[in-house]
Amino acid sequence: MKKEIKKYKNDQELDLETIINEYSNYIRKIVDSKTMHFLTKEDKEEIVLDTFFVLWKNRDKLEDSNPLSPYIAGITKNLIKEKSRVIHINDDIEDYKNCISELTSIDMLYEQREKTRQISEIVEQMKQEDITIFNLYYYTGKKIKEIAQILDLSEFNVKTRLYRIRKKIKKDLEKGGYSNE
Repeated sequence: MKKEIKKYKNDQELDLETIINEYSNYIRKIVDSKTMHFLTKEDKEEIVLDTFFVLWKNRDKLEDSNPLSPYIAGITKNLIKEKSRVIHINDDIEDYKNCISELTSIDMLYEQREKTRQISEIVEQMKQEDITIFNLYYYTGKKIKEIAQILDLSEFNVKTRLYRIRKKIKKDLEKGGYSNE
């Protein structure tokens, strides 16, 4: 039975409480039949509540002689379309972000590998003692004091050589197109 909108008005004001009591299950059935389980329970409940909100917001546009159920069904279907569009857009954006982050990671790995290769070439052209200091400090994690003891050098000498090694590597990397990072 299609009840006219005027039956839900008291003193020209829409009786939303009665409408909610009578039409909540009707709206849920529409949502369940149109969504094919792609919405969460929370999304479905949000559509039900939003339907009543849109109805309330547009209460002045309702014609008293028209039935209420087609109007509610239309609002519900539009909200379902909007929700599915938002979900689809969000899924597309997430896929896109994942692709970009994967590409960025691959690019970063390639660039890091290339930079490491260039550093190795630069280091290989140094004096043997500088190569040893570089390897002990950067690859074995030895402290300056330990390196000084191993090579029988002063700590100041080790610090100075590390400074010069870094400076040379930085200069050669910049020549190779790498900025100061």
